[in-house]
Amino acid sequence: MTVSHFNELRLELEKGSSEKGHPFRFCTLATVGLDRMARLRTVVLRHLGKDLALTFYTDKRSKKVLHIKENRNVSLLFYHPGKQLQLRMEGVGVVIKDPERLKGLWKGLEKRHRKDYTTSLAPGSILEKPETLEYLQDENYFCALEVHPFKIEYLKLKKPDHLRIRFSRLENDWKREFLVP
Repeated sequence: MTVSHFNELRLELEKGSSEKGHPFRFCTLATVGLDRMARLRTVVLRHLGKDLALTFYTDKRSKKVLHIKENRNVSLLFYHPGKQLQLRMEGVGVVIKDPERLKGLWKGLEKRHRKDYTTSLAPGSILEKPETLEYLQDENYFCALEVHPFKIEYLKLKKPDHLRIRFSRLENDWKREFLVP
């Protein structure tokens, strides 16, 4: 029974990484830096690895990159309203540094989206007017992050009873525990 639930969450994450309209395409990423303040933001799921590693793109000057360097523990939240399925994940965030892998990811990014990583100012910088933002021509700040989950909570809101399962990674396997919803 729980194998099917684990397969379901994997399938939905795969769809989220490949289908533009899928509810898991966008999720909430939480980081905590040295200031010990939780920071939440919406990110786009770009790829799901066979070991459930999740890949996201960002600007290397963003606060999330700094936070992951300061504290690698992150959380993710996904919600599928049609299936009333929530996934909460805890994992380890990693900044991808392999230049060949980054080059391949950059090439696979649609040209219209590449502009997002070429601003002259870092994300969160103050602007006098939005139209004054300048873009670089031959330089970019593209970066990729990977999250390796070690705990996933599956919550299915259904009648007559909700179902909540915690999956915990133990080496190369996942242990499951039923929880009170």
